[in-house]
Amino acid sequence: MLQKLRDKTSGWIVTVILGLLMIPFLFVIDSSYLGGVGAQNVAKVAAPPTWWRSAPSWWPMSFLWQHHEISAQDFRTRFEQARQQARQQQGENFDPREFESTESKLAVLDQMIDEQVVRLAGEQSGIVIGDALVRETIASIPAFVGADGKFSQDQYRLALSTGNPPRTPAQFEALVRENIQQSVIPTALQNSGFVTSAEATRLMNLLGETRDVEIAALPELPADTAEVTDAQIKQWYDSHGKDFRQPETVSLEYVDINAASLPAAAPADDAALRKRYADEKARFATPEARQASHILIAADGSDPAKLKAAEEKATALAAQAKAPGADFAALAKVNSDDTGSKGTGGDLGWVERGAMVKPFEDALFAMKAGEVSAPVKTEFGYHVLQLREIKGGQERPFEEVRDQLAAEQLKADTEGAFSELSGRLVDEVYKNPTSLKTAADTVKLPVQTIGPFSRATASGIAANPAVLRAAFSDVLVQDGTVSDPISLAPDHSVLIRVTDHSPEQALPLDKARDQVIAAIRADRTRQASEKAADALLAKLKAGQTLQALAAEEKLQLSPLPGLPRTQPVPTPEINKAVFAAPTPTEGKPSYGKVAVQDRYVVFAVNKVSPPNLAEVPAEQQKQFRDQLDQVDGMAAAKDFVQALRKSYKVQVEEANL
Repeated sequence: MLQKLRDKTSGWIVTVILGLLMIPFLFVIDSSYLGGVGAQNVAKVAAPPTWWRSAPSWWPMSFLWQHHEISAQDFRTRFEQARQQARQQQGENFDPREFESTESKLAVLDQMIDEQVVRLAGEQSGIVIGDALVRETIASIPAFVGADGKFSQDQYRLALSTGNPPRTPAQFEALVRENIQQSVIPTALQNSGFVTSAEATRLMNLLGETRDVEIAALPELPADTAEVTDAQIKQWYDSHGKDFRQPETVSLEYVDINAASLPAAAPADDAALRKRYADEKARFATPEARQASHILIAADGSDPAKLKAAEEKATALAAQAKAPGADFAALAKVNSDDTGSKGTGGDLGWVERGAMVKPFEDALFAMKAGEVSAPVKTEFGYHVLQLREIKGGQERPFEEVRDQLAAEQLKADTEGAFSELSGRLVDEVYKNPTSLKTAADTVKLPVQTIGPFSRATASGIAANPAVLRAAFSDVLVQDGTVSDPISLAPDHSVLIRVTDHSPEQALPLDKARDQVIAAIRADRTRQASEKAADALLAKLKAGQTLQALAAEEKLQLSPLPGLPRTQPVPTPEINKAVFAAPTPTEGKPSYGKVAVQDRYVVFAVNKVSPPNLAEVPAEQQKQFRDQLDQVDGMAAAKDFVQALRKSYKVQVEEANL
């Protein structure tokens, strides 16, 4: 039997069979081997080999291409960093659900693709980053600099180990090397940007230009009341469908927990207040402070002879200081080894407990005012102390602070009642997360309702940013569960549950009918206003002046002398139209029109005044040219990356985002 199998499994027939059997296995091989995006990756950037720029990208020639892939893990890390940055910038207005959109993810991925494109370009250009530059770059990062202003190896390792994600020094060095390599070409392009002096002067003239303008607003037309036919309604609705959308809405039930509405806590009795007073007695006493001076005879404890000599000298000085009429300050100036206090006669100022070493402090706080101590030994040598004055240390009696204690106890009891009630409610919710009423009934709080409302029409508690975010979150909308407590103010929170949800959708014509009619009539009014503006422009071009027309048509004429280009006045739309109008020629104004909401205005540009660049300081002109150079360099770097992306092959797997 075995011999027959060997005989039958040789030859060209078996070769064909094995070839056919291998075809299905090609479909389970990681697609990156065949030129696609790997199963665990979100994008791939591939470049043809430098020695064959026109190499085809189809398999098996794709094996010749050099490529980098962006893993799903790297993308998630970068996306989370972008989320945290957006949260910091937007604060309470940050909407995590909106940030999770496909557009946000693709924007982050697009930046990562650009980085890989530049990285490939650097590798293919033979750019190599040396170890010295990597070390120099790391040493210049502020997070790794110690208190002495120098690079700290310990701080470096600690920062890496506690980072997000944590990295080893080798991993971080590789990351720095990669970032430097990616930045070499774009940085060089940015630094190479330049704008000629003539171009800079032209731009400064344009930006500093002012125009003398007259603006005439057409009168408000009467409301359009003409009939709107069903055919017109249907045609407008079909061609402007995006304008008639029903926004996403939710309805909520909620329980409001507010300490201010809870029954007032009973005032504490004297026994409780006295116990609080005893427990917190230190709060009601001014700390004792002692005004002291000292004479230090420094001594090294490792040398018994010197230590003995210091003690003898301190003993003699103490005896002199205790003598009637002795001048302690004079003795300190001559004999003390404490350079900090010697010049002021040994004065240490007011000393509180905890400020000095223990032997010094024990001796000082055992003395009476006016006393001079015997020598006191510390790690610094021998001290002779003089206590000049004592202050503080008195306790305020209970009767004096009773009202304060009562108010604090009442506040604590109220906060405790709020916390206890909130905790009970949350515990009940955990037992049945999809029912708020059951939990509310248990703690005897009413369940209130609000909605339906959209993000734009939220009011009451729903207008609170935190409540609004939770109300439209996927978890509450899809699961129907009760939220965690949402803080509205100190000792005031709510728990909410979404009871009804309507996604954004097209508004049916029967519901949008009134809006469509209003839009058609607004468009008619706008067209009528534009027609009136065109008629005025025709008269102006025929030779009439705007002033004469304004008087004839009873238009409100507003002169705007010296209108600057760089300020959006009187409105951004008018300003943009005025500076887009041709320059007046041969003393004849140039005219134009612009829509402001549903009304039109016509304007006349009577004069164009360039700036006097001689009055602009040379330093400001240089700064302006430097900024233009930077803009030109950034544009060059961006164009470089875009050109590379066209010559490279970029594949994105949105399903892995």
